[in-house]
Amino acid sequence: MNEQDKNKPSNEDSLKTKPGEAGSQPSSLNKLFSKRWVFPAVYTAAAAIILTLVWVYQDAGQKPLSTDTAAVVSEDVGGSGDTAGAADAGKDPNALEVTASAESLAWPVANPSDVQVVKPYYDENGTEQNHVEAMVQNGDTFTPNTGIDFAREDKKTFDVKAAISGEVTRVEDVATLGTVIEVTQGSLKTVYQSLGEAKVKQGDQVKQGDTIAAAGRNEIEKDLGNHLHFEVHQDGKPVNPAELLPQKAQNK
Repeated sequence: MNEQDKNKPSNEDSLKTKPGEAGSQPSSLNKLFSKRWVFPAVYTAAAAIILTLVWVYQDAGQKPLSTDTAAVVSEDVGGSGDTAGAADAGKDPNALEVTASAESLAWPVANPSDVQVVKPYYDENGTEQNHVEAMVQNGDTFTPNTGIDFAREDKKTFDVKAAISGEVTRVEDVATLGTVIEVTQGSLKTVYQSLGEAKVKQGDQVKQGDTIAAAGRNEIEKDLGNHLHFEVHQDGKPVNPAELLPQKAQNK
């Protein structure tokens, strides 16, 4: 082989190329991106990551508050509710107290000291004297007194007042009982008998202390003259008015 032939590149050398030159062999990354499935796979993976981040963000927003945070919110929000609840809870008993105080049975006369009990309520557990004094005679029949009878010492008439506020549920003239008026408030009913002319009519709303009639006479208790027969019914049953009337006034 002559010198000229030695300087000629061989076929093997002619096939070798330097890195970066055109015609060089593709790298592994180039080979990877040359695959048709690569870009769809990358797109799918990116979409999955985005969806996962969105889910995590939403899930974090829906997670329950931490104990400390919940306590603060409960204190601010629930506390306000508790305050309102406490106010309501406090309001209801107060309302009941006010109602009870306003509607505690009042004397059915303007001035209790002007009248006296002329026939007491018949108390089943009372004394023998009570059982005798509290009997109402109608001819040959004796029946227990289911109320209290009030009269003035001088036997004069007097104004009869509503002992409770409520609706006038009865106004009736009964031959043996005189004029009868009933005032009802819920389960409590007050009955006024032996009255003169009524100053109210059935269906009227009256307030405690309103004048509803004047004391009068009846046929059963003629010996009592002008008087008021007063009854109190709770849940349909007569109760002793003396146990409900203001004790201080009762003692006058």
